[in-house]
Amino acid sequence: MGVQRAPYYLAIGHVTVDLDPDSGTPRLGGTALYAALTAARFGMEAAILTRGNYETFGADIREALARYSREVAMIVQESSAPTVFTNRTVAGRREQVVHSWAGTIDLSGLPPAWRSAPIIHLAPVAQEIDPRQASRLNPEFLGATPQGWMRQWPRGGGRVRLIPLRLPLEVTTRLDGLVLSTLEHTLARDEIEAVAQRGVVAITRGPDGATVIDRGRSYDIPAYSVPVRDDVGAGDVFAAVLFLLRAQHEGTLWAGKMAAAAAALRIRGIGPDAVPTRDEVERFLDRLGERRR
Repeated sequence: MGVQRAPYYLAIGHVTVDLDPDSGTPRLGGTALYAALTAARFGMEAAILTRGNYETFGADIREALARYSREVAMIVQESSAPTVFTNRTVAGRREQVVHSWAGTIDLSGLPPAWRSAPIIHLAPVAQEIDPRQASRLNPEFLGATPQGWMRQWPRGGGRVRLIPLRLPLEVTTRLDGLVLSTLEHTLARDEIEAVAQRGVVAITRGPDGATVIDRGRSYDIPAYSVPVRDDVGAGDVFAAVLFLLRAQHEGTLWAGKMAAAAAALRIRGIGPDAVPTRDEVERFLDRLGERRR
């Protein structure tokens, strides 16, 4: 896909390098990558605007970036380094360390056609998007996974801590979708309330499922029990499916179940390669006897 044509699904955020907490092995990650790959594997033209430099991480990372670029169009703004995380789960909670930061993404670097992509997903992971720049975007559906606006770490790198979400009112009132984790939602009550009045909000709870609120009506979405190999990116896949299907006016309950099933299939494997296709998700639900309502 060339830059002259808008993708159907545009994700904006850092494509990260995630280091295995035990071996230190690097793997590509980040919400933008997981979300855009999900949209692509659901049959949509997808694209990413990101910032980073992946040359220092060797042939495996460069090969993976090239491979995913065949599925998803990417614009990579120049940086001295990528954003690098180590993610570790301790007592059921994720602990994160930032080792390097790629810098702020300049939304003025979007090709004009991309600014009107039908679905735009603001997918910050490390304070890389100035939310005030969202006024430059004109999608039919604007979604956000705001975790990156809620992270703070020492200058030069270090352990991440959560901070309250503070979005400008002009951004909150434009959002059609918002997905947060159970740890984040207590720090974003005002934004959740505002978006839920006119759009869809999901609060994910890992193995305890999710709550989806769509224009004031609440739905309990079950988690599907599967063997877990790697849970990084599961919430990102959930968000992408929810945004995609609600933008296409699928029923909220079915969209939530599809999102939960996609997340379940993701955690059965390792990394972005385990992001499922739409056919795989539908077959999974069909085997469980779930039907679209």
